[in-house]
Amino acid sequence: MLYAKVSNSNVRRFPREKRNQLFHNPYIDMSNETLPVIQSSYTLYKQTADIVTHLQKQWRYSIGEKIEHSILDLMHNLIMAKNAPKPLKIPYLLKASAHNECASMQLRLLLELNLVNETKVFQAQRVIGEIGRMLGGWIKSIPS
Repeated sequence: MLYAKVSNSNVRRFPREKRNQLFHNPYIDMSNETLPVIQSSYTLYKQTADIVTHLQKQWRYSIGEKIEHSILDLMHNLIMAKNAPKPLKIPYLLKASAHNECASMQLRLLLELNLVNETKVFQAQRVIGEIGRMLGGWIKSIPS
């Protein structure tokens, strides 16, 4: 029997296992197929999106957008490097490293201008440091 009767009413429902399978979205689960550096950049983007939404309007559409674009370009280059053949990975990784450094400088600028909460920026800078270390290791692991 495909449906299981849950109550005395005439409402029939899928068994619990089938319900969970129906509502499972494989596009949200990033844990299995993505690299840790891509997961970290995704986390960084979520953190900076939260920071940018709390900026004043005059800064949100200038430096806030630039930070978001730097991190999106970082993610783009990481995904391109992941899928590129070995000889073509280095240029993407170097571009990703440059975007990582730009995002770090832009966050430092927000901090020096006292535009945002310090703890949020420090958390984002910690993630940027992790991404930089992972990128450096990835670049060194590829023979040139």
